[in-house]
Amino acid sequence: MAEKVAKLSVSREKDFMYYVKDGAVWKVQRKQPGVPKGKPEKVADGHFQMDTDFIYFVDKDGDVSRAKRAVGGQKRKKTVKKAAPKKAAKAAKAAKPVKAAKKPVKATPKKAAKKSKPQKPAKKKGRR
Repeated sequence: MAEKVAKLSVSREKDFMYYVKDGAVWKVQRKQPGVPKGKPEKVADGHFQMDTDFIYFVDKDGDVSRAKRAVGGQKRKKTVKKAAPKKAAKAAKAAKPVKAAKKPVKATPKKAAKKSKPQKPAKKKGRR
């Protein structure tokens, strides 16, 4: 699955992220709340050419490895879309029933002591 490209034996430190860029291994401090952003620091130079068909990473041994890049992701199942004619869609819109007014919210015992305002009926939406 992954093949070693360069044996560098980089020793990892806690709270640092390691990555490969332009054939070299870099480290940067991980983001933490309240801590300013750290500057990247070059750890080791690998002296190898990078290929865009692979992803490069630092493996558990501290060496640079690469794996084939998954271009395009996974294939998905095709879904069938139902296409309704325009005339039928307009007729269906016109036939929709008008929504009933919202039911009043039941008052809790704490709110019962306060005067409650009568609720106004919901306004009907019309075309503008």
